[in-house]
Amino acid sequence: MTASSPDVDVVVIGAGQAGLATGWALARQGFERGTGFVLLDGEDAPGGAWRHRWPSLTLGGTHRVHDLPGLGFAAGDDSTPAVESVPAYFADYERRFDLPVVRPVRVRAVRRTADGRFRVESDRGTWTARAVVNATGTWTRPFVPRYPGQELFRGRQLHPVEYRSAEEFRGQHVVVVGGGASATQLLGEISRVTSTTWVTRRPPVWRDGPFDEDAGRRAVAMVEEAVREGRRPGSVVGVTGLATSTPYVRDGLRRGVLDRLPMFDRITPDGVAWDGSDGEPGRFVRADVILWATGFRAAVGHLAPLGLREPGRGFRMDGTQVVGEPRLHLVGYGPSASTIGANRAGQAAARALRRELRPGVPLPRTA
Repeated sequence: MTASSPDVDVVVIGAGQAGLATGWALARQGFERGTGFVLLDGEDAPGGAWRHRWPSLTLGGTHRVHDLPGLGFAAGDDSTPAVESVPAYFADYERRFDLPVVRPVRVRAVRRTADGRFRVESDRGTWTARAVVNATGTWTRPFVPRYPGQELFRGRQLHPVEYRSAEEFRGQHVVVVGGGASATQLLGEISRVTSTTWVTRRPPVWRDGPFDEDAGRRAVAMVEEAVREGRRPGSVVGVTGLATSTPYVRDGLRRGVLDRLPMFDRITPDGVAWDGSDGEPGRFVRADVILWATGFRAAVGHLAPLGLREPGRGFRMDGTQVVGEPRLHLVGYGPSASTIGANRAGQAAARALRRELRPGVPLPRTA
């Protein structure tokens, strides 16, 4: 646990990609480490959500691990497990820039104080701050939709956060639900050892070409519209489409495992079923396992005491700032919920906080 003051200018909640980028930028803007800002991280070690990715996820299978500001990511071979290389990179980053990360600290609530500050309450004590940057991401809030009969299913139901290896499903029939990158990658793995069925709410959108910065910028623009209106943001990756250039997608298409069915109507004790309509017969697929690759929600429950959510359950945003609360910024939320977007958002939040908290103070020479 890094030493720090319980009374600081800025508390950053989270030390994944978004939190580290923000910490680096706050130091560049002249905030002192430990007294000017501190990062509170819920993990036991560096790496954020990357510490919990399934072992078979390689660097070549990710959309892209974007460099953190000031230190490039020496990716190495595409076959390197992301669960090993990315946390090591984050740990090196924390050391190189002497970032004041305190862990493990699980933040329970953020409240306003009578004097206009924030009180950040955690399982390791309380911090007070003039401003808060929330950088908690989504990994701790897996989303599983509700369907009739779900509680009657006799097989296993799980989310990708619980997935470890395709071998655990050998000899079983697995229904994979979801239209994103995780669903297609896991389908590719699981279908090599057992039978699978792919189910999505909407037909998949296939995209030619790599997921590069231009594709990322287009996706960010689409999500920005949602958060400006206070709607719950969708995934940045979810609006880009599925790249046919990805090796596991090409292979899955060739083998026919990416032939999808529309979303089922109900779950039975031993499978999933579709009701017939318009003269079409119903359908039933036996299942031993339902893998809900259905995404995540933003981990922002600790901000509930501030009462800032819109009726659409999102935050109305102006850049990284929550509208109506200039000292609360969300990084890694909505349009910045990607490795491409988090770096820019962290730097934008740090600049805005310097203007808000230290107007007229000249920048340090390194900024």
